[in-house]
This record gives sequence, C-alpha cells and structure tokens, in this order.
Amino acid sequence: MKEAVREAISALHTDLVAWRRHLHRHPELSYQEYATAAFVAEVLRREGVEVRTGVARLTPDAEGTGLIAVVRGERTASEVCIALRADMDALPIQEVGKPAYCSTNPGVMHACGHDAHTAMVLGAGIVLHRLRELWSGHVMLVFQPGEEKEPGGASLMVKEGVLNNPKPACIIGQHVTPELPVGALGFRSGPFMAAADELYLTVKGRGGHAAQRDKLVDPILITGKLLPLLYEAVERSAAPGEPRLISFGKVIANGATNIVPDVVTIDGTLRTFNEELRAELHTMLLRVSKEVATAMGGSVDLRIVKGSPVVKNDPELTARLRAVAVDLVGAERVVDMDIRMGAEDFAYYTHVMPGCFYRLGTGDPHKPGTQSGLHMAAFDIDEDALGLGATLMVMGALNELRG
Repeated sequence: MKEAVREAISALHTDLVAWRRHLHRHPELSYQEYATAAFVAEVLRREGVEVRTGVARLTPDAEGTGLIAVVRGERTASEVCIALRADMDALPIQEVGKPAYCSTNPGVMHACGHDAHTAMVLGAGIVLHRLRELWSGHVMLVFQPGEEKEPGGASLMVKEGVLNNPKPACIIGQHVTPELPVGALGFRSGPFMAAADELYLTVKGRGGHAAQRDKLVDPILITGKLLPLLYEAVERSAAPGEPRLISFGKVIANGATNIVPDVVTIDGTLRTFNEELRAELHTMLLRVSKEVATAMGGSVDLRIVKGSPVVKNDPELTARLRAVAVDLVGAERVVDMDIRMGAEDFAYYTHVMPGCFYRLGTGDPHKPGTQSGLHMAAFDIDEDALGLGATLMVMGALNELRG
C-alpha cells in the first residue's frame, strides 16, 4: 500500500503545486473564503468525491464558508471514519516577494501556510479516492474557515455537528513550519499548543490641555503604570515551569503633543496550558487593572474574549502516527517538539475526539522565504514538502482504518 500511495502522490505533485499556488494567488480572509471553498469543492467533485458546502456559519443568517467531503473505501464494508483537517483562511498582510505566485489581493496573503494545508488535504483525499478499492472505511476531509479569527472555525464545525455524519473516530491535522527542514516531521504527545484569550482594556481618565496637568486624570500615565504590573502579575501567578504568557500588541492613545486624551485602549493576549490557572488569571487581571486605575483617579474596563483551548494530542494516536512517520522518512527525521505558546483552533476537535496535530518541515536555506517566520510578509514554503505532507495524511488515515 505504501508504494501505491507514494506513486499516486508523485503523479499528483504538479497538481499539488498548482493548487497551492492558485490558492496563494487568491487569498481570502477569515469567513470570506467563498472562492477558496468553491475551488476546493470543484476539484473534489470533478474527481467524483461527495462534498457538502456552506458549513461553519459565523452567524445564523450567514453563508458558511466551510466544507466537508467524504471519501469511501470499497474493499469491504466498514463504518469506521477518520478525519483529515485543513484550514483555508489567509491573513491581513501585504505580501513581498514570490513574483511567480504573489497574492493578487492587496493587503491579504497566505502567511501561515493554510494554502499548503488545503492543497495537501485535497491531494490526500484525491489519492484515497483513486485507491478506494484497496481500503475500507471512510475518510472525512474537513476544510474549515476562520482559524485566524475568533470564534475559530473549528468551534463552529463542532457546534454545528457537521463532523457527526459519519462521526470520525479521530482527527489528524498538520501545520507547516520553517523551523524544520523539508523532509522532517515534528510530534508532541499530550498538551502541545496553548489556550489563547484576547484582552481588550479601556483605560478611562479625564483629558485636556497637556499644559494643565493639575486638572487631568491622565489615562496614558495610568497605562504606563498598569502594563508592567500586568506582565509582572502573570509572571508571578503560578509555580515556576507552569507555562503562561501575557503580551500586548496594540496601544491607542489618540491625543496630540499638547492634548491628553480621555481614553487609552490596549489590546493583548493571554496564553495558558491550565484551565484552572486560566480562570484565576482572568479574575486577577481585572482586579489589578481596577486597583491601579482607581488609585490614580481613573477607571478601567476589561473585556476578555475566550479563545481556543489547549491542543491536546492523544498519546496513543500520536504514537501510532509518529511510527508511520518514522516508516516514511526514518527516525532521524522525526523530532520531538516542545510545547508552543502559539494557539490553534484545531484544539476544539481534540476536546471532542482523539486528535493529533503535528509539524511539517518546509524550510530550506537555499530557497528565499522558506526561512521566514509565520505571519511575516516574506513567508513562503519549500513546495517539495507538499508530497510528504499529503503522503503522511493518507498513510496515517489508512493505518487508523486498518486498526
């Protein structure tokens, strides 16, 4: 079976690259993936694969931009189902480089590899369909929107119940990474990626002329005192070694050289691996913020948008998939990953079924952009990784179906 899969993936390599480049040229932001979903559906339907579109609706009256496809094995009757997941959305970044396939949508690019994820699951599904006489069971292809935006598209797929017919026994996902070279794969059993919450603080004071400080309650001054105390409070909130992190990436004080504003807004993120600590930090952040602002004559509002939970890689599934990876590329190219403070809405699937989320190496020091970090304007991948990613998804699914 392995050689049949490798030959089928090799024969599809030109298509994998073409699909990825098409998607890269035409990126769409979260919950706007209409053309992306239509493209994926067209390719699958042309192959004869059953497709359901319009799922993962952001609001009840919205048109869903997610889709589900089911590939059915024909060797013997079996109701076992395995899911393979891809995310489809892009980021609001102006791309640089890649003249052959640069984004044609100004200010939007696939800077996180979702174009590659989609192409690889698409390729895996087509190969499984072409080899359907050799295996039994079902493989569900999950193409979700909105991984980059709350609420994560995975949460909507779960909430709508679109993964219940047929219901997968487990789900497999992958993410490209420039940290590993092409041909390498990274695994971690158990907690892998952090729970993520969005923080929105509004610091309120009394603004006015900058030369009349005796009449002001300066929200900028309050903010200047508050931020380091919040960082320090989170650092001291748990025992050493307990992963947690707070960061602020946006501060707006819309005054002028001689104008102190009434309000400062601050946006940030909180990352944790412990649900009990997560709840405690929510309470603590509000308490510290109010104490500081009140002591300085102002006030503060804190809105917390609770995001994805922790990605929990099922130990047994991860061990089996890791063994498949070793068989494909050799033990020296399969590495153990550390926990990551980054978040992934694949987490929602792992809280309702066994899941494994692994890393696919796409870095090559000799190819421009492939060493660039995720979410950066120059980000690119070595497309030689597409075949391996698709192959591992196929072989991982078949290994589970045989079990």
